[in-house]
Amino acid sequence: MNRTWLMLGAALAVTGAALVAQAPVPELAFDTSADFLRTPPDTFVGEVGGVGANSKGQLFVYTRTGHPYATLGDNRTFYRNGSRLFQFDASGKFVRELGQDVYGFNAAIGLRVDPQDNVWTVDAGANQVVKFDTEGKVALVLGRKPETMAVRPPPAPPAGAPGAGPGGPGGGPGGPGGPGGAAARRPGEGTPGSTFFRPSDVGWDAAGNIYIADGMGANNRIAKFDKEGRFIRQWGATGSQPGEFRGVKALSIDAKGNVYAADYGNRRIQVFDGDGKVLNQFGNIGTPLAMCITKGATQHLFISHAGDPDGMEDAAIYKVALDGTVVGKFGSAGKLPKQFGLANSLDCRSETELLVGEMTNWRVQRVTLKAR
Repeated sequence: MNRTWLMLGAALAVTGAALVAQAPVPELAFDTSADFLRTPPDTFVGEVGGVGANSKGQLFVYTRTGHPYATLGDNRTFYRNGSRLFQFDASGKFVRELGQDVYGFNAAIGLRVDPQDNVWTVDAGANQVVKFDTEGKVALVLGRKPETMAVRPPPAPPAGAPGAGPGGPGGGPGGPGGPGGAAARRPGEGTPGSTFFRPSDVGWDAAGNIYIADGMGANNRIAKFDKEGRFIRQWGATGSQPGEFRGVKALSIDAKGNVYAADYGNRRIQVFDGDGKVLNQFGNIGTPLAMCITKGATQHLFISHAGDPDGMEDAAIYKVALDGTVVGKFGSAGKLPKQFGLANSLDCRSETELLVGEMTNWRVQRVTLKAR
């Protein structure tokens, strides 16, 4: 996990793409519950890839907890069972585990609950997004897990040979190459369709179209699918110009269908319409790591910031209007309650109640904002 953040931190240092700072940001008063999840004996919450709540207040946590297995051959390894999906009631009491031994549970990176209470897991190791219905059954799978993982890089093809480029011939299983003419695409465009490379988030518009942030590996794109999982379009590439990304870590979609993308390496939020047209961009929110959007008549974004690869030196959560105006912020880096360590997942069903899933602190905090 840390390797990913270090690579993105290096990209940030290279780009130096911080946007112009604004006036000091007001501090928002808040309380937290940091130890409310109650798991069975000898079962633990590890690095929290994602957390979310459904309309009944039930909580779902996708966590890097489990007993991972790896089968090592001469020069490749296949791994599985590195993450688990837990359900809790509204008070934090354990209810059940979903998806035991699912093929694609390797490295949890995200979780969302859609308006119909389906639970979606995003896995950076399996390169898959999985939809579970309200009964806990698998309803849709997007992406395909690599059959193997290379331990040693393949030999580079001769200059000009077919498939020459990032990732070796064809990019390897789950890589950026493969069908679609890799040589004709810009870096980070990826392969049209559901060939993901470390996806990190998922969201939906009012019509049920699915948007996936595919930007923690070699890809820097947003992919759009219809509600049945059929590919519609994609946009993005590696870079710092409008419409380009250096790490698409999170996304949220407002009531009008506009897509807000956390461009981690460029330290900005980019705003698009549902077809990928750039509408706006804004900074002043630090290095965006996770994001959620409220459901009220006046919507706001909550955006977590981590200013170092482990989130232990600089961290906060920002409240932002949809035009990019920062309303306030709260929290700091650390391991105590009301502090955050790589707040990798946010869920905000109201203006005052949030769930915060942390990687380095292995926990979920329930945040309540106080009236000003």
